[in-house]
Order: sequence, then C-alpha cells, then structure tokens
Amino acid sequence: MTSSHSAWPALSSPEWPAFPTSSPGAWPDTCATLHLWMQIVGKIRLTLAPPVNHWWGAALQLCARGITTMPMPYQGAAFEMTFDFCSHELQIRTSDARTKIVRLEPKSVADFYAETMGALAELGVAVKIWPMPVEVPSPIRFTEDGVHKSYDAAAASIWWRATAHSADVMNEFRAGFIGKSSPVHFWWGSFDLAVTRYSGRRAPERPNADVVTKEAYSHEVISAGFWPGGGAMPEPAYYAYAAPEPEGFRTARVGPAQAFYSTDFGEFLLKYEDVRTAASPRKALLEFLQTTYDAGATLAKWDRGELER
Repeated sequence: MTSSHSAWPALSSPEWPAFPTSSPGAWPDTCATLHLWMQIVGKIRLTLAPPVNHWWGAALQLCARGITTMPMPYQGAAFEMTFDFCSHELQIRTSDARTKIVRLEPKSVADFYAETMGALAELGVAVKIWPMPVEVPSPIRFTEDGVHKSYDAAAASIWWRATAHSADVMNEFRAGFIGKSSPVHFWWGSFDLAVTRYSGRRAPERPNADVVTKEAYSHEVISAGFWPGGGAMPEPAYYAYAAPEPEGFRTARVGPAQAFYSTDFGEFLLKYEDVRTAASPRKALLEFLQTTYDAGATLAKWDRGELER
C-alpha cells in the first residue's frame, strides 16, 4: 500500500500529527513490518557495538531525518545504518565514503533482510545475527517472513513526526535530572521511544528474570516513553512506570486529567491523541512525565535533592 506525500503536512510542520483514520490499516500494518525491519538493523548493532550498561549500547538513536544505529566499529573502520523517513530509505554509510541504499517500500521482511545483508556484503561487512524476531507474537524467521510486507510512506512519516516531537519534549524533561539517566533512545525490540532515570540504588532481583531483564532492571528506575500502539493498547500512547513499584504509586494523582493507571500494563498511560489535541501538547506531555516521576521518586524515597537540579 502506498500513499501520496502531498496529502500530509511537511515533516518540518510544528503541528503534532494525527495518525491516519481514513485508512485505519495503513499504520498498524506498516508498524508491524517496520518493527521487524528495525529488529534486523538493531540486531546488527547489538552484534557489533560495544556493550553498555542496561543494554543502552543496543538501542537505536534519533537523528534529524529518522532513526540511526550511530557509527559501529568494523575492522578498523566504521559504518552506520539510518532509517531515513524523509527519503524513505535505509542508508548504509561507511567511514570511507561509500553508501548503499535499501528502499523503504512495500516488500516482505524476507526481501528486506536479503537486500540489507546483500548491501552489507557489497560493502565488505560480514555480520551474522540470530534471524528470529523478539518481543512479537508468533515470530517468523526473517528469512522466511513473507507475511509482513506493508509500508505506507505517509503513515510512516506521521509516526516519525510524532516520535520526533515526543523526543524533543522527553529530552527537555531529561535535562532536569543530574543523576544517572539513559539517553532518549529507541528500543527496536519493543518498538518504543524511552528515557529512564535511576535512583542509584540496587534493585531486588526479579524472580525468574532472564539475562536481559536482569541487566535492564539491576537498579531502581522510573521510566517513561512513547509507544505507537498495537495489541491490548491499539492506539499510540505514552507510558510511565516505576520498578520496583513503590506502594501507593498506582493510586497517585498524576496529570493531565486524561492520564490513568492500567493494571493490565502495570503503568500509567496517556493517549497520544489527548496530548496532540491539548492546548499545548508540550505542556501536557511534560506534565505527564513530571508528575509520574514525582509520584514514583517521592514514594520510593529517592534522594531527590541530590538527583535533581
């Protein structure tokens, strides 16, 4: 499925975009495919980039035109892979000025995987990844997935603009914390934008936690992010949670008024549409980020005087 770019505001528009409603399947289907494409690229970064605490080294980062791996070392040189949502390309650029392009257009995950690995091979990059998706229901090997093959360029642009606006506000929120904090980064496994603050104290080990969870939640956290919708929460929304969750957190008063605690998800949620249509989307999102943090940090008795500006 394809759409004309002229039907949508420019990527530089200051307006927070509405997700497509006239073609309701455009974004969910595109999201499912793009999620898997990004997992392929994310797994390449996971394989090649130096490990960083709490798996930060595996995350992707936002850039002016999309989402990037940032430079990854390879045989004394470097290369990076960028999903460019202005030109709708996966751009692979090397430190010796060579470039390969994989078009973002309707194609299967299997085809995208083959094209991406082929482009890397032409650049002299040999990298092996585990070709199974993670954090998705009924996973299909990348090499065999002919099911997911949707890419609506207009819908992808809408999502990218919403993500970029959200990141701007989340970076503003992050600036008020002088304790340990993650970057505002993009998790390709769960397909969400996130920022996490740390108290500096060790957290109790989670029962039956796998190696990923053990590392991610080794210390007390309060985390917030933007998720593009799907499954039990079909529409885009912001989330915030504390781990471990202090007593009284789920009944704490947070803002704006549309925010609510979901017992199903174990976190506070605020629908993107409620932010987008607010008198000031920036203020509405900042209020959500700040009040959920305030509740978690106060109830968990964080040393806020030492952690905040």
